[in-house]
Amino acid sequence: MNPRRLLQTPEFNLGVFAFLLNLVWEFWQIPFFVGMGEQPHWLGVKICTQSTLGDVAILLGAFWVTAIAAYNRNWILLPRRQDLAIFLGFGIIATALFESVATGPAGRWSYTTAMPRLPIIGTGVLPLLQWLVIPPLVLWFARRQIKGDPHRQRPD
Repeated sequence: MNPRRLLQTPEFNLGVFAFLLNLVWEFWQIPFFVGMGEQPHWLGVKICTQSTLGDVAILLGAFWVTAIAAYNRNWILLPRRQDLAIFLGFGIIATALFESVATGPAGRWSYTTAMPRLPIIGTGVLPLLQWLVIPPLVLWFARRQIKGDPHRQRPD
């Protein structure tokens, strides 16, 4: 594939912006996870990077589920309400399930007492809030990148 065409694909742009924005979020969440603040620096970076890659995978999964439902993988250029609902809904459900398994049976991590949790299921609010804040920004940045600035002057 032509590198220039790759830069215009929704998946590439979503992946890049999702990685950059979610990585920042993961670092800011450190105080809400048991033991993360005490990790050696490089191990903390590795754990946050792995978590970010998981966030990117969920986001790309949400993108593809929405693309299938919209019959169009360029739905992000002009998203409808139902596209956004499918995209965000998939991400929230996937995150809630993943967090539930990771903090429960898998025992991969646990929350500090500072983490606000949802009643009954006990899922942390910050991972779910992440899906309400980051993905809309990712869509906005990716859409702008793919479309380009319509006001910029083209060289002759």
